[in-house]
Amino acid sequence: MTVDEELSKLEDSIRRLKIEFEAYFNGGKPRPPNDLLYGVEQAFKRYSNDPSKLSFAQRFRLNQLLQRYAVHNELWRKKLRNKEEGRTTFPRGHSREEASRESPTRVVCSDPDHEQGQVDQLLKALIKAKHRVGESTKEIDPAKFQKFLSDKTSQIKQKLGCDKVQYSVAVEDGKVKFTAVKAD
Repeated sequence: MTVDEELSKLEDSIRRLKIEFEAYFNGGKPRPPNDLLYGVEQAFKRYSNDPSKLSFAQRFRLNQLLQRYAVHNELWRKKLRNKEEGRTTFPRGHSREEASRESPTRVVCSDPDHEQGQVDQLLKALIKAKHRVGESTKEIDPAKFQKFLSDKTSQIKQKLGCDKVQYSVAVEDGKVKFTAVKAD
């Protein structure tokens, strides 16, 4: 690999590092990208130790990358320090403890095909709970959810000999808990 290709790879790594840190600070990643950070720092050390291998243009480009990295690195250090010291809140939504303390959403259904309001309320509660714990909600299809509720309601009504079924959505131990029981 030529020096120019390695500098381009280093530039891409800095860009990826910036994205990874943003994902970490916004709550999308549980840990900072230390492995990628180490790789970038090693690349800078490799070229800084022997600048005679580089042409003037390559040294100029390396210095630009080093300055860009230094600016970002200082910002990341400050954000990390603030996060570790608890001085800044990060948009993670609710902490797991707060999420598990919230009361569950309960909805009673006798016929989900004719109770669209209850189905919508339950679907919104499920999506909100999944967001709280960081799960994806892309796979949730409202039509399939309504069919699932309809099937589950008739199954429980037949099995338990009741007229109504109570569904509840809660977050317990950092996981979404969806339950169905006989309604009183």
